[in-house]
Amino acid sequence: MRPIKEVMESRNMAIFGASHDPFKPGSMLLQMLKDNGFKGQVAGINPKGGQVNGIPLFPAIQDVPFDVDLAVMIIPPRVIPEAIAHCARKGVKGVVIASEGFGETGAQGRQYQEAVSKMLKKTGIRAFGPNTLGIINTETGLTTSYFTNDRMMRPGSIGFAAQSGIFVGAFLRYLASFDGLHISKGMGLGNKVDVDECDALDYFAQDRQTRTIGMYLEDVRDGKRFIKAARTASREKPVLILKGGRTRLGAKATASHTASLAVDDAVFDGALRQAGILRMNGIDDMLGTLMGFEWMPLPKGNNIAIATYSGAQAILSIDAAVQQGVDMAELTPRTIKHISTVIPTASKAKNPIDMYPDMMVHGFEKTSCEILRALLRDDGVHGIMFITFSISGEDIFTPLIEVIREHPGKPVFISLMGDREDTKGAEDFMRKNRIPVYAFPEMGIQTFARMRAFVQMSNSP
Repeated sequence: MRPIKEVMESRNMAIFGASHDPFKPGSMLLQMLKDNGFKGQVAGINPKGGQVNGIPLFPAIQDVPFDVDLAVMIIPPRVIPEAIAHCARKGVKGVVIASEGFGETGAQGRQYQEAVSKMLKKTGIRAFGPNTLGIINTETGLTTSYFTNDRMMRPGSIGFAAQSGIFVGAFLRYLASFDGLHISKGMGLGNKVDVDECDALDYFAQDRQTRTIGMYLEDVRDGKRFIKAARTASREKPVLILKGGRTRLGAKATASHTASLAVDDAVFDGALRQAGILRMNGIDDMLGTLMGFEWMPLPKGNNIAIATYSGAQAILSIDAAVQQGVDMAELTPRTIKHISTVIPTASKAKNPIDMYPDMMVHGFEKTSCEILRALLRDDGVHGIMFITFSISGEDIFTPLIEVIREHPGKPVFISLMGDREDTKGAEDFMRKNRIPVYAFPEMGIQTFARMRAFVQMSNSP
Protein backbone atom coordinates (compact mmCIF):
# COMPACT_ATOMS: atom_id res chain seq x y z
CA MET A 1 0.00 0.00 0.00
CA ARG A 2 1.29 3.43 -0.98
CA PRO A 3 2.43 5.48 2.07
CA ILE A 4 0.31 8.59 2.66
CA LYS A 5 3.55 10.58 2.85
CA GLU A 6 3.52 10.58 -0.95
CA VAL A 7 0.03 12.07 -0.95
CA MET A 8 0.80 14.65 1.76
CA GLU A 9 3.76 15.83 -0.29
CA SER A 10 1.84 16.10 -3.57
CA ARG A 11 3.23 18.66 -5.98
CA ASN A 12 0.51 18.83 -8.63
CA MET A 13 -3.27 18.77 -8.18
CA ALA A 14 -6.52 18.43 -10.08
CA ILE A 15 -9.91 19.56 -8.75
CA PHE A 16 -12.95 17.60 -9.91
CA GLY A 17 -16.01 19.84 -9.71
CA ALA A 18 -14.20 23.10 -10.41
CA SER A 19 -17.10 25.37 -11.31
CA HIS A 20 -17.12 28.58 -13.32
CA ASP A 21 -19.14 30.03 -10.44
CA PRO A 22 -16.54 31.77 -8.20
CA PHE A 23 -18.67 31.10 -5.11
CA LYS A 24 -18.77 27.32 -5.49
CA PRO A 25 -16.31 25.24 -3.36
CA GLY A 26 -14.25 24.04 -6.33
CA SER A 27 -13.61 27.56 -7.60
CA MET A 28 -12.97 28.83 -4.08
CA LEU A 29 -10.34 26.12 -3.62
CA LEU A 30 -8.58 27.09 -6.84
CA GLN A 31 -8.50 30.70 -5.68
CA MET A 32 -7.22 29.62 -2.27
CA LEU A 33 -4.32 27.70 -3.81
CA LYS A 34 -3.46 30.67 -5.95
CA ASP A 35 -3.64 33.14 -3.04
CA ASN A 36 -1.56 30.96 -0.70
CA GLY A 37 1.25 30.51 -3.18
CA PHE A 38 1.03 26.76 -3.76
CA LYS A 39 4.08 26.09 -5.88
CA GLY A 40 2.81 23.08 -7.79
CA GLN A 41 0.70 22.96 -10.92
CA VAL A 42 -3.08 23.01 -10.55
CA ALA A 43 -5.90 22.18 -12.94
CA GLY A 44 -9.65 22.08 -12.67
CA ILE A 45 -11.80 19.30 -14.14
CA ASN A 46 -15.02 20.53 -15.76
CA PRO A 47 -16.74 19.05 -18.85
CA LYS A 48 -17.07 22.55 -20.34
CA GLY A 49 -13.37 23.38 -20.05
CA GLY A 50 -12.34 27.02 -19.95
CA GLN A 51 -10.70 28.64 -16.95
CA VAL A 52 -11.54 30.08 -13.53
CA ASN A 53 -9.45 32.47 -11.46
CA GLY A 54 -6.77 32.22 -14.13
CA ILE A 55 -6.46 28.44 -13.70
CA PRO A 56 -7.23 26.19 -16.70
CA LEU A 57 -10.13 23.75 -16.65
CA PHE A 58 -10.04 20.50 -18.64
CA PRO A 59 -12.94 18.23 -19.65
CA ALA A 60 -11.24 15.13 -18.21
CA ILE A 61 -8.20 14.34 -16.11
CA GLN A 62 -6.58 12.59 -19.06
CA ASP A 63 -6.51 15.99 -20.79
CA VAL A 64 -4.38 17.59 -18.08
CA PRO A 65 -0.94 18.19 -19.67
CA PHE A 66 1.10 17.41 -16.55
CA ASP A 67 1.42 14.59 -14.04
CA VAL A 68 -1.16 14.75 -11.23
CA ASP A 69 -0.27 13.55 -7.73
CA LEU A 70 -3.50 14.44 -5.94
CA ALA A 71 -7.12 14.80 -7.03
CA VAL A 72 -9.81 16.57 -5.00
CA MET A 73 -13.36 15.40 -5.69
CA ILE A 74 -16.27 17.77 -5.11
CA ILE A 75 -18.69 15.83 -7.29
CA PRO A 76 -21.79 13.61 -6.71
CA PRO A 77 -21.09 10.32 -4.88
CA ARG A 78 -22.40 8.13 -7.70
CA VAL A 79 -19.71 9.26 -10.16
CA ILE A 80 -16.73 9.08 -7.81
CA PRO A 81 -15.77 5.39 -8.39
CA GLU A 82 -15.48 6.09 -12.13
CA ALA A 83 -13.50 9.27 -11.45
CA ILE A 84 -11.07 7.24 -9.28
CA ALA A 85 -10.60 4.78 -12.15
CA HIS A 86 -9.72 7.67 -14.46
CA CYS A 87 -7.29 8.97 -11.84
CA ALA A 88 -5.59 5.58 -11.69
CA ARG A 89 -4.98 5.64 -15.44
CA LYS A 90 -3.45 9.11 -15.04
CA GLY A 91 -1.11 7.85 -12.30
CA VAL A 92 -2.69 9.82 -9.43
CA LYS A 93 -1.34 8.85 -6.00
CA GLY A 94 -4.19 10.00 -3.78
CA VAL A 95 -7.64 11.53 -3.69
CA VAL A 96 -9.54 13.72 -1.25
CA ILE A 97 -13.26 12.99 -1.41
CA ALA A 98 -14.92 16.16 -0.12
CA SER A 99 -18.43 15.10 -1.14
CA GLU A 100 -21.08 14.10 1.40
CA GLY A 101 -23.81 11.51 0.92
CA PHE A 102 -21.99 8.28 1.73
CA GLY A 103 -22.15 5.86 4.65
CA GLU A 104 -23.43 8.52 7.05
CA THR A 105 -26.71 8.93 5.09
CA GLY A 106 -28.17 5.41 4.86
CA ALA A 107 -28.35 2.36 2.59
CA GLN A 108 -27.74 4.14 -0.73
CA GLY A 109 -24.82 6.07 0.72
CA ARG A 110 -23.30 2.88 2.11
CA GLN A 111 -23.45 1.37 -1.37
CA TYR A 112 -21.62 4.35 -2.80
CA GLN A 113 -18.99 4.12 -0.08
CA GLU A 114 -18.49 0.40 -0.65
CA ALA A 115 -18.07 1.01 -4.39
CA VAL A 116 -15.43 3.64 -3.64
CA SER A 117 -13.65 1.26 -1.25
CA LYS A 118 -13.52 -1.49 -3.88
CA MET A 119 -12.14 0.89 -6.51
CA LEU A 120 -9.46 2.16 -4.14
CA LYS A 121 -8.33 -1.37 -3.37
CA LYS A 122 -8.32 -2.23 -7.05
CA THR A 123 -6.26 0.81 -8.08
CA GLY A 124 -4.02 1.25 -5.02
CA ILE A 125 -4.92 4.93 -4.75
CA ARG A 126 -5.01 6.34 -1.19
CA ALA A 127 -8.06 8.35 -0.14
CA PHE A 128 -9.05 10.83 2.56
CA GLY A 129 -12.76 11.00 3.31
CA PRO A 130 -15.41 10.99 2.06
CA ASN A 131 -17.13 13.86 3.84
CA THR A 132 -13.99 15.89 4.57
CA LEU A 133 -12.20 19.12 3.72
CA GLY A 134 -9.06 17.04 3.24
CA ILE A 135 -5.44 17.87 3.96
CA ILE A 136 -3.06 20.75 4.65
CA ASN A 137 0.72 20.76 4.40
CA THR A 138 2.12 24.08 5.62
CA GLU A 139 5.62 23.06 4.58
CA THR A 140 4.68 23.03 0.89
CA GLY A 141 1.61 25.30 0.81
CA LEU A 142 -0.67 22.40 -0.12
CA THR A 143 -4.32 22.61 0.90
CA THR A 144 -7.47 20.90 -0.36
CA SER A 145 -9.82 23.03 1.76
CA TYR A 146 -11.55 26.15 0.51
CA PHE A 147 -11.96 26.99 4.23
CA THR A 148 -8.22 27.67 4.59
CA ASN A 149 -6.93 31.16 5.29
CA ASP A 150 -3.42 32.60 5.25
CA ARG A 151 -2.90 32.22 9.04
CA MET A 152 -3.68 28.50 8.81
CA MET A 153 -0.89 28.10 6.28
CA ARG A 154 1.83 29.55 8.52
CA PRO A 155 4.20 26.65 9.26
CA GLY A 156 4.10 25.28 12.79
CA SER A 157 4.71 22.02 14.63
CA ILE A 158 1.25 20.69 15.53
CA GLY A 159 0.06 17.71 13.50
CA PHE A 160 -3.74 17.50 13.71
CA ALA A 161 -6.19 14.95 12.33
CA ALA A 162 -9.97 14.91 12.77
CA GLN A 163 -12.61 12.34 11.98
CA SER A 164 -14.96 14.98 10.73
CA GLY A 165 -15.90 17.14 7.83
CA ILE A 166 -15.76 20.87 8.42
CA PHE A 167 -14.66 20.65 12.08
CA VAL A 168 -11.00 20.16 11.19
CA GLY A 169 -11.07 23.34 9.13
CA ALA A 170 -12.93 25.33 11.78
CA PHE A 171 -10.71 24.15 14.63
CA LEU A 172 -7.49 24.77 12.72
CA ARG A 173 -8.71 28.23 11.79
CA TYR A 174 -9.43 28.89 15.47
CA LEU A 175 -6.06 27.48 16.49
CA ALA A 176 -4.26 29.62 13.93
CA SER A 177 -5.86 32.75 15.40
CA PHE A 178 -3.48 32.39 18.36
CA ASP A 179 0.07 33.58 17.77
CA GLY A 180 2.47 30.66 18.12
CA LEU A 181 -0.03 27.82 17.66
CA HIS A 182 0.33 26.73 14.05
CA ILE A 183 0.11 23.37 12.40
CA SER A 184 2.62 21.33 10.50
CA LYS A 185 0.12 19.13 8.72
CA GLY A 186 -3.66 18.74 8.97
CA MET A 187 -5.88 15.82 7.95
CA GLY A 188 -9.63 15.47 7.73
CA LEU A 189 -10.39 11.75 7.95
CA GLY A 190 -14.14 12.02 7.36
CA ASN A 191 -15.77 8.60 6.98
CA LYS A 192 -12.36 6.87 6.79
CA VAL A 193 -13.01 4.85 3.64
CA ASP A 194 -9.23 4.37 3.46
CA VAL A 195 -6.87 6.61 5.47
CA ASP A 196 -7.66 6.33 9.16
CA GLU A 197 -6.33 7.36 12.57
CA CYS A 198 -3.61 4.69 12.47
CA ASP A 199 -2.25 6.01 9.17
CA ALA A 200 -2.32 9.53 10.61
CA LEU A 201 -0.44 8.49 13.76
CA ASP A 202 2.20 6.62 11.74
CA TYR A 203 2.70 9.63 9.50
CA PHE A 204 2.87 12.25 12.27
CA ALA A 205 5.26 10.11 14.31
CA GLN A 206 7.76 10.16 11.44
CA ASP A 207 7.16 13.72 10.24
CA ARG A 208 10.12 15.89 11.21
CA GLN A 209 8.08 19.10 11.22
CA THR A 210 5.54 17.73 13.71
CA ARG A 211 6.35 18.03 17.42
CA THR A 212 2.92 17.55 19.00
CA ILE A 213 0.04 15.40 17.71
CA GLY A 214 -3.63 16.24 18.22
CA MET A 215 -6.65 14.22 17.11
CA TYR A 216 -10.44 14.29 17.21
CA LEU A 217 -11.94 10.81 16.84
CA GLU A 218 -15.41 9.31 16.92
CA ASP A 219 -14.43 5.67 16.65
CA VAL A 220 -11.49 3.33 16.09
CA ARG A 221 -11.87 0.64 13.45
CA ASP A 222 -8.85 -1.57 14.24
CA GLY A 223 -8.13 -1.56 17.96
CA LYS A 224 -4.93 -3.61 17.90
CA ARG A 225 -3.39 -1.60 15.10
CA PHE A 226 -4.43 1.64 16.80
CA ILE A 227 -2.76 0.72 20.10
CA LYS A 228 0.41 -0.28 18.28
CA ALA A 229 0.51 2.96 16.26
CA ALA A 230 -0.39 5.09 19.28
CA ARG A 231 2.23 3.48 21.51
CA THR A 232 4.92 4.00 18.87
CA ALA A 233 3.92 7.65 18.31
CA SER A 234 3.60 8.50 22.02
CA ARG A 235 7.15 7.30 22.69
CA GLU A 236 8.40 10.11 20.48
CA LYS A 237 5.82 12.88 20.70
CA PRO A 238 2.87 13.81 22.92
CA VAL A 239 -0.40 12.54 21.45
CA LEU A 240 -3.57 14.39 22.53
CA ILE A 241 -6.94 12.86 21.65
CA LEU A 242 -10.44 14.30 21.98
CA LYS A 243 -13.13 11.64 21.61
CA GLY A 244 -16.64 12.44 20.41
CA GLY A 245 -19.50 10.11 21.31
CA ARG A 246 -18.62 9.47 24.95
CA THR A 247 -22.28 9.15 25.92
CA ARG A 248 -24.98 6.89 24.50
CA LEU A 249 -26.71 9.77 22.70
CA GLY A 250 -23.41 11.20 21.53
CA ALA A 251 -22.38 7.83 20.13
CA LYS A 252 -25.71 7.60 18.31
CA ALA A 253 -25.08 11.00 16.73
CA THR A 254 -21.66 9.95 15.43
CA ALA A 255 -23.33 7.27 13.29
CA SER A 256 -25.14 9.94 11.27
CA HIS A 257 -22.12 12.25 11.28
CA THR A 258 -19.32 10.06 9.92
CA ALA A 259 -20.90 6.58 9.87
CA SER A 260 -18.96 5.75 13.03
CA LEU A 261 -19.26 2.49 14.93
CA ALA A 262 -20.16 2.68 18.60
CA VAL A 263 -17.18 2.23 20.93
CA ASP A 264 -17.58 1.57 24.65
CA ASP A 265 -16.07 4.65 26.26
CA ALA A 266 -14.54 2.79 29.20
CA VAL A 267 -12.84 0.38 26.80
CA PHE A 268 -11.59 3.28 24.69
CA ASP A 269 -10.28 5.09 27.76
CA GLY A 270 -8.39 2.00 28.85
CA ALA A 271 -6.88 1.59 25.39
CA LEU A 272 -5.64 5.19 25.46
CA ARG A 273 -3.97 4.71 28.83
CA GLN A 274 -2.41 1.46 27.62
CA ALA A 275 -1.01 3.26 24.60
CA GLY A 276 0.28 6.29 26.50
CA ILE A 277 -2.19 8.71 24.95
CA LEU A 278 -3.36 11.87 26.74
CA ARG A 279 -7.13 12.18 26.62
CA MET A 280 -8.67 15.65 26.38
CA ASN A 281 -12.01 16.60 27.92
CA GLY A 282 -12.98 19.30 25.42
CA ILE A 283 -11.75 21.81 22.87
CA ASP A 284 -10.59 24.28 25.53
CA ASP A 285 -8.69 21.46 27.19
CA MET A 286 -7.03 20.58 23.88
CA LEU A 287 -6.03 24.20 23.33
CA GLY A 288 -4.65 24.66 26.84
CA THR A 289 -2.62 21.46 26.69
CA LEU A 290 -1.21 22.32 23.27
CA MET A 291 0.01 25.64 24.68
CA GLY A 292 1.96 23.81 27.37
CA PHE A 293 3.64 21.32 25.04
CA GLU A 294 4.33 23.83 22.29
CA TRP A 295 5.61 26.75 24.36
CA MET A 296 7.21 25.31 27.48
CA PRO A 297 10.03 22.85 28.24
CA LEU A 298 9.04 19.48 29.64
CA PRO A 299 9.18 19.27 33.45
CA LYS A 300 12.13 17.42 34.97
CA GLY A 301 10.11 16.29 37.99
CA ASN A 302 6.69 16.28 39.60
CA ASN A 303 6.99 19.24 41.99
CA ILE A 304 5.03 22.41 41.37
CA ALA A 305 5.19 25.76 43.14
CA ILE A 306 2.18 28.07 43.32
CA ALA A 307 2.32 31.85 43.67
CA THR A 308 -0.98 33.66 44.07
CA TYR A 309 -2.66 36.83 45.29
CA SER A 310 -5.50 34.81 46.84
CA GLY A 311 -5.62 32.25 49.63
CA ALA A 312 -8.75 30.73 48.10
CA GLN A 313 -6.99 30.33 44.75
CA ALA A 314 -4.09 28.68 46.57
CA ILE A 315 -6.38 26.14 48.24
CA LEU A 316 -8.19 25.32 45.00
CA SER A 317 -4.84 24.94 43.23
CA ILE A 318 -3.52 22.57 45.90
CA ASP A 319 -6.67 20.46 45.54
CA ALA A 320 -6.15 20.38 41.77
CA ALA A 321 -2.52 19.35 42.19
CA VAL A 322 -3.41 16.51 44.56
CA GLN A 323 -6.18 15.30 42.22
CA GLN A 324 -3.76 15.32 39.29
CA GLY A 325 -1.04 13.44 41.21
CA VAL A 326 1.24 16.48 41.31
CA ASP A 327 3.41 17.17 44.37
CA MET A 328 3.77 20.54 46.07
CA ALA A 329 7.42 21.60 45.93
CA GLU A 330 9.34 21.94 49.20
CA LEU A 331 11.23 25.22 48.83
CA THR A 332 14.86 25.41 49.92
CA PRO A 333 15.85 27.80 52.73
CA ARG A 334 17.72 29.86 50.15
CA THR A 335 14.56 30.21 48.04
CA ILE A 336 12.45 31.17 51.04
CA LYS A 337 15.06 33.75 52.07
CA HIS A 338 14.98 35.24 48.56
CA ILE A 339 11.17 35.39 48.55
CA SER A 340 11.20 36.95 52.04
CA THR A 341 12.85 40.05 50.62
CA VAL A 342 9.48 40.93 49.08
CA ILE A 343 7.13 38.76 51.19
CA PRO A 344 8.31 39.31 54.78
CA THR A 345 5.37 37.45 56.35
CA ALA A 346 6.98 34.06 57.05
CA SER A 347 3.84 31.95 56.59
CA LYS A 348 3.22 33.51 53.17
CA ALA A 349 6.75 33.01 51.82
CA LYS A 350 6.34 29.23 51.66
CA ASN A 351 4.67 27.16 48.93
CA PRO A 352 1.96 28.16 48.10
CA ILE A 353 3.24 31.73 48.16
CA ASP A 354 0.60 34.31 49.03
CA MET A 355 1.66 37.66 47.55
CA TYR A 356 -1.11 39.81 48.99
CA PRO A 357 -1.08 42.17 50.81
CA ASP A 358 2.74 42.16 51.17
CA MET A 359 3.21 43.06 47.52
CA MET A 360 1.64 46.47 48.24
CA VAL A 361 4.98 47.45 49.82
CA HIS A 362 7.24 46.73 46.83
CA GLY A 363 4.65 46.82 44.06
CA PHE A 364 3.49 44.20 41.58
CA GLU A 365 6.54 44.21 39.28
CA LYS A 366 9.28 43.80 41.87
CA THR A 367 7.33 41.33 44.01
CA SER A 368 6.32 39.13 41.07
CA CYS A 369 9.72 39.15 39.40
CA GLU A 370 11.65 38.30 42.59
CA ILE A 371 9.29 35.42 43.40
CA LEU A 372 9.62 34.07 39.87
CA ARG A 373 13.42 34.35 39.95
CA ALA A 374 13.60 32.53 43.27
CA LEU A 375 11.39 29.67 42.07
CA LEU A 376 13.09 29.36 38.70
CA ARG A 377 16.47 29.02 40.42
CA ASP A 378 15.27 26.33 42.85
CA ASP A 379 16.16 22.88 41.45
CA GLY A 380 13.46 21.31 43.61
CA VAL A 381 10.77 23.24 41.74
CA HIS A 382 9.87 21.61 38.43
CA GLY A 383 7.00 23.86 37.36
CA ILE A 384 5.36 27.13 38.42
CA MET A 385 1.69 28.12 38.52
CA PHE A 386 1.59 31.92 38.76
CA ILE A 387 -1.83 33.37 39.60
CA THR A 388 -2.41 37.11 39.38
CA PHE A 389 -4.91 39.89 38.77
CA SER A 390 -5.79 40.95 35.24
CA ILE A 391 -4.29 44.41 34.85
CA SER A 392 -4.83 46.74 31.92
CA GLY A 393 -1.84 47.36 29.68
CA GLU A 394 1.07 45.25 28.48
CA ASP A 395 3.92 47.09 30.21
CA ILE A 396 3.24 45.66 33.63
CA PHE A 397 3.62 42.05 32.42
CA THR A 398 6.69 42.61 30.25
CA PRO A 399 9.21 42.21 33.14
CA LEU A 400 7.62 38.86 34.11
CA ILE A 401 8.06 37.57 30.58
CA GLU A 402 11.67 38.72 30.56
CA VAL A 403 12.36 36.82 33.80
CA ILE A 404 10.79 33.66 32.36
CA ARG A 405 12.94 33.97 29.25
CA GLU A 406 16.06 34.42 31.35
CA HIS A 407 15.41 31.01 32.95
CA PRO A 408 14.06 28.77 30.17
CA GLY A 409 14.61 25.43 31.92
CA LYS A 410 11.20 24.81 33.50
CA PRO A 411 7.54 25.35 32.56
CA VAL A 412 5.65 28.38 33.84
CA PHE A 413 1.88 28.73 33.61
CA ILE A 414 -0.08 31.94 34.20
CA SER A 415 -3.67 32.35 35.38
CA LEU A 416 -5.39 35.72 35.20
CA MET A 417 -8.63 36.81 36.81
CA GLY A 418 -10.34 40.19 36.82
CA ASP A 419 -12.16 42.51 34.44
CA ARG A 420 -13.07 40.70 31.24
CA GLU A 421 -11.58 43.28 28.90
CA ASP A 422 -8.38 43.54 30.93
CA THR A 423 -8.14 39.75 31.03
CA LYS A 424 -8.52 39.40 27.28
CA GLY A 425 -5.82 41.97 26.59
CA ALA A 426 -3.42 40.38 29.06
CA GLU A 427 -4.11 36.88 27.75
CA ASP A 428 -3.47 37.99 24.17
CA PHE A 429 -0.18 39.56 25.26
CA MET A 430 0.90 36.40 27.09
CA ARG A 431 0.03 34.16 24.17
CA LYS A 432 1.79 36.49 21.75
CA ASN A 433 4.89 35.90 23.87
CA ARG A 434 4.27 32.13 24.03
CA ILE A 435 3.39 31.98 27.70
CA PRO A 436 0.60 29.48 28.49
CA VAL A 437 -2.23 31.41 30.11
CA TYR A 438 -5.47 30.07 31.57
CA ALA A 439 -8.72 31.42 32.95
CA PHE A 440 -8.32 29.23 36.02
CA PRO A 441 -5.19 27.76 37.64
CA GLU A 442 -6.64 24.25 37.73
CA MET A 443 -6.23 24.14 33.94
CA GLY A 444 -2.57 25.11 34.14
CA ILE A 445 -1.88 22.49 36.80
CA GLN A 446 -3.64 19.88 34.67
CA THR A 447 -1.40 20.81 31.74
CA PHE A 448 1.69 20.46 33.95
CA ALA A 449 0.45 17.01 35.05
CA ARG A 450 -0.03 15.92 31.45
CA MET A 451 3.40 17.12 30.43
CA ARG A 452 4.87 15.19 33.34
CA ALA A 453 2.84 12.10 32.42
CA PHE A 454 4.23 12.25 28.87
CA VAL A 455 7.80 12.39 30.21
CA GLN A 456 7.16 9.36 32.41
CA MET A 457 5.46 7.37 29.64
CA SER A 458 8.12 8.14 27.05
CA ASN A 459 10.85 7.05 29.47
CA SER A 460 9.13 3.85 30.62
CA PRO A 461 10.47 0.52 29.28
